[in-house]
Parts: sequence; structure tokens; C-alpha cells
Amino acid sequence: MDTLSYKTVSANKETVTKKWVLIDAENEILGRLASHAAKLLRGKLKPNFTPHVDCGDNVVVINAEKVRLTGNKLEDKKYFRHSQYPGGQTVLSARQILTKKPTDLVEKAIKGMLPKNRLGSQLYRNLYVYAGPEHNQEAQKPEKINLKEIK
Repeated sequence: MDTLSYKTVSANKETVTKKWVLIDAENEILGRLASHAAKLLRGKLKPNFTPHVDCGDNVVVINAEKVRLTGNKLEDKKYFRHSQYPGGQTVLSARQILTKKPTDLVEKAIKGMLPKNRLGSQLYRNLYVYAGPEHNQEAQKPEKINLKEIK
């Protein structure tokens, strides 16, 4: 029996093929959009997925201002941050963040689904979020995908 056919192939930085993917967030639910984008960033849908290597795609999200939240999450969902000074806690609702800077809502949701280590920081740099339909990555020719087709 040939034992060479049973070797596990691990991807590395040189053997990974990265492509550019475009996601339209118009009328998409925030959590579902974030989970699909995190899978694409991580490379989990690729057959040569390796957990410790950045083998995911570059993801461009457009129309972040038109993302949906179900139920009463626009008013009830709170985002906390602290300035590290006494009394420096700031609480904002999802609606306030969506009106002030809509890209932050999508970025926070996707970043929360990535690993909390150096690899997660590296993967987060492959994400580009834009509030409107225009983006700066036309030169990379991103392939538009439909989130309904991703399993």
C-alpha cells in the first residue's frame, strides 16, 4: 500500500491563493452577514483550510448603512466602551452607531467572530467596509457573491 498518498497537506503563506470577494449588505441581517464574512476571511470554505494560517479571502462589504437588525435590537442592543478614566464609560445603542458611523456596526460584528489573537488581527486587515455602494477596490476586480448561496 502506498503510504505517501495519506500525507496531510498544510497550507502556508506561499501556497495560499487569495481572491477578492464583494458582499452587498443591503437588506441583509447583521449577524448572518457577519458570520458569512468571518468564514470567508478565515478561509473555512476552502478545501486547504489550515487553522493557524491566513488562508482566507479579502472581503469588501458595501452598503453597510442599509444592514438590518431583527426585533428591537436597534434600540435595545448596547455597545459599551471606556476611556480608562473614572466615569469614562460610554454606552451607545445600535441606532446611534448606525446613524453616526454605519461601518463600525458591521466591523464590530465581524471582528467579534474572528479569533482573539495575532491571526485574528491579521485577518481583520483583509476586511474593507464601505457605507455606500462605491468602493476603492475596483482595480482588484472583486467577485460579487450572494450570501444565500453560501452554506
